[in-house]
Amino acid sequence: MKNKKIAILAAAMIIVIGGALYYVYDGLTGNHVEIESVIAEAPATDNSGTLEGTSGNAAQEETEAAETSEEAADVDGTWAINGDSKVYFSVTTSRDTVNYEIGKVTGSWQLNTADPAQTSAVGTVDVTSMDSGNSQRDKHISEAEYLDTAQFPNAEFKAISFEGLPSEWKSGDVYDVSMKGELTVKGITKEVTFAGKTSYDGGSLKLEANTVVTFGDFGMKNPHTVVMETENNLTIELRLLLSK
Repeated sequence: MKNKKIAILAAAMIIVIGGALYYVYDGLTGNHVEIESVIAEAPATDNSGTLEGTSGNAAQEETEAAETSEEAADVDGTWAINGDSKVYFSVTTSRDTVNYEIGKVTGSWQLNTADPAQTSAVGTVDVTSMDSGNSQRDKHISEAEYLDTAQFPNAEFKAISFEGLPSEWKSGDVYDVSMKGELTVKGITKEVTFAGKTSYDGGSLKLEANTVVTFGDFGMKNPHTVVMETENNLTIELRLLLSK
């Protein structure tokens, strides 16, 4: 009986210790940040083009009303990135794809629909504000062999050219767009292209776009460990809201 009690106690301890170790492992290696969207998806339609959940006549009336009231938006001028904007970068490991959120984003977008060559954009992120949901992991990726945030607290993107921007913006419409430009991280500048979509809605310009770089592009080591492999690619996601 005594041996049985000891065996039960040992099994319980193994379960508790195992659970604690998994909790620590999950906290260090699992993903705790979801990438948010800033551009709403278009309403779904059936094969006839009717909005789901709407009668044919009602859908037609809504469409006609929208077409009648829809006018070209005046988007020319300077737009500033507002405080609700975020930039994410994602690292894929043998266990999970881990997202890091950067909440301190500043910059501007100068739009000129008559002369697209005069359109420009620049953005700066405070890399020290990154958050993966685990402070120990954030501290690790901030070290000198990785992002070296002590010496290089900011990263910057400066657009050189654009493709897909409309000559006439309509409120609520979504346009496929790409921006070629220079991305500077850790004092190293590389040419990259962000591809995604943009929209003007409710007096705000919205942008969702991404690009893929590597750790080596910016002089960083690949942060793999003896228990976890890490892909060399990094995906950078822009989720920007701009206002005049």
